[in-house]
Amino acid sequence: MVRPMLGIIGGTGFYDMPGLAGHRAETIETPFGAPSGPVLLGALDGQPVAFLPRHGAGHAVNPTGLPYRANVYAMKAVGVTHLLSVSAVGSLREEIAPLHLVIPDQVIDRTTSRPRSFFDEGLVVHVGVAEPYCPALRQAVLDASGGLTTTTHPSGTYVCIEGPRFSTKAESALHRSWGASVVGMTAMPEVSLAREAELCYATVALVTDYDVWHESEEPVTVEVVGRTLRQNVESGRSLVRSLLATGLPARDCACGDALTAAFSTDSAAVTDSARERFSLFLGDRLPRPEQSSQAGTD
Repeated sequence: MVRPMLGIIGGTGFYDMPGLAGHRAETIETPFGAPSGPVLLGALDGQPVAFLPRHGAGHAVNPTGLPYRANVYAMKAVGVTHLLSVSAVGSLREEIAPLHLVIPDQVIDRTTSRPRSFFDEGLVVHVGVAEPYCPALRQAVLDASGGLTTTTHPSGTYVCIEGPRFSTKAESALHRSWGASVVGMTAMPEVSLAREAELCYATVALVTDYDVWHESEEPVTVEVVGRTLRQNVESGRSLVRSLLATGLPARDCACGDALTAAFSTDSAAVTDSARERFSLFLGDRLPRPEQSSQAGTD
């Protein structure tokens, strides 16, 4: 049995995890370059936790330039089984007010300039993301939110835009016409990469503002977002601790088996370099041709 371990990728404003005991910073090398920074490993309330600020030290990397693949790879490499993203978003609905939390169950990808898959050479993989967020982890997060005084919305669609600019009013109106709930810049490709890595993944969306559709609100600026974030980051931290106290869900969902039926490339055509590049994900799947032959003669 693999011991459950929570990984947290902290978004804008969520740069540390106070109370992380016995922590050490571990630099992880990946086939996809360097992560946003060292992974901080330790224990929170007695439970193993890995923490990584998404935008790096000093928030130096914009949403398009983030090393999404390296970040998710690093989390899996240190033993994370459940990955929680904490992300700042704008609201697209009147009833979802600043300082509220949203636990999205769907996502719309409007990004244009980001690598979308780990499997970029030598191996073709098609994972299913009909339910992009792990239902079991989402439910555990919702259960954990019950003890908070913060209003938490139990579902919603997250529209992920390319950034780093904010939306135009026409774009915001379009997103609202789709029935979407919140808009942000970092959900994709993190969601689908977590599925390829066979991790249980969920997002806690911290609402910082109404998007630009909301005529009565002040314009969306970095200053406005930062002012609200200073308040609702504490709600995010409280939710993490509540989740750990409640307990991570069992890995009996489909997330841990997402790759089994996803390979299109014949195992005989997978090169040694591809096997090495993707070894963290492959395990004993896609046996080498000589292994298949030996198995048939035993």
